[in-house]
Amino acid sequence: MTGVDGTEEWARHWQYAALPDLDLLRARYVRHTFPRHSHEGYVFGAVTGGVEDVGLPGGTVHAVPGTVVMINPEVPHNARSGAPEGWAYATLYPSAQVVNDIAAEVTSLRGTVGFAETRVTDPHASRLITEVHRAAEEGNALAADSLLRLLVTRLLVTRLLSRHGSPLPGLAAHAGGARNAVRARAALEERMAAPPTLEALAAELGTGPFALLRAFKKEYGMPPHTWLTDARVRRARRMLDVGVAPAEAATAVGFTDQPHLNRHFTRIVGVPPGAYQRERGVPRSDR
Repeated sequence: MTGVDGTEEWARHWQYAALPDLDLLRARYVRHTFPRHSHEGYVFGAVTGGVEDVGLPGGTVHAVPGTVVMINPEVPHNARSGAPEGWAYATLYPSAQVVNDIAAEVTSLRGTVGFAETRVTDPHASRLITEVHRAAEEGNALAADSLLRLLVTRLLVTRLLSRHGSPLPGLAAHAGGARNAVRARAALEERMAAPPTLEALAAELGTGPFALLRAFKKEYGMPPHTWLTDARVRRARRMLDVGVAPAEAATAVGFTDQPHLNRHFTRIVGVPPGAYQRERGVPRSDR
């Protein structure tokens, strides 16, 4: 990829077979921006050059070399360059199960662990993230697994839980608008390829379109159409992971065609669908 000013952008988003519950991304972006989206698991990012601005519910975090950005599961966020030269970074996406299992082993916390701080200045933790990448790229499974556990333990124990960490609250009983938001999300997940209009969905739920829009955004941090695009990309990723061709995945999740999927997938994941499959070594079902 090349920025509009001719500056080269590059990205590698992949999965190391020996650590199937971990995704890895190394990239340099200048003009690329990530739209509002969320992840099923955690995000641990280390900027290695430039500045990344991460927009979170509590405000914008400015990530520079030596800092680690931590994002909890399902927290909506966006990202873009915070400096003219863009930013380079290494990011780990461990599943919630990985982090929660480590937390249960080294702390007294059970359930889904939540980080109350989104950015810490910790050059050592930042180096651990890049070292996990290096070990995975060298095919050193023992080192990659060990370094990942050292990183998560450091963030859980020495940086956060003693002062800031806590279990994420469970889903409480939803009433009124919040319950409608949950029902709307379930309906959109079920009818992803052919979703109803906001007006039709609100009518099904016995509420008004504006009330549903407001409740959904409050519950999930983004309006229904933005959430749906993110959910479609997530489902497309799962299909690509098992070898479904991008064109087939595009129509299955409700995008009009493969270019439509390519555009949103690249914006949210950071690489095009074809490159995503190649880097993960996924055999294509259409071959």
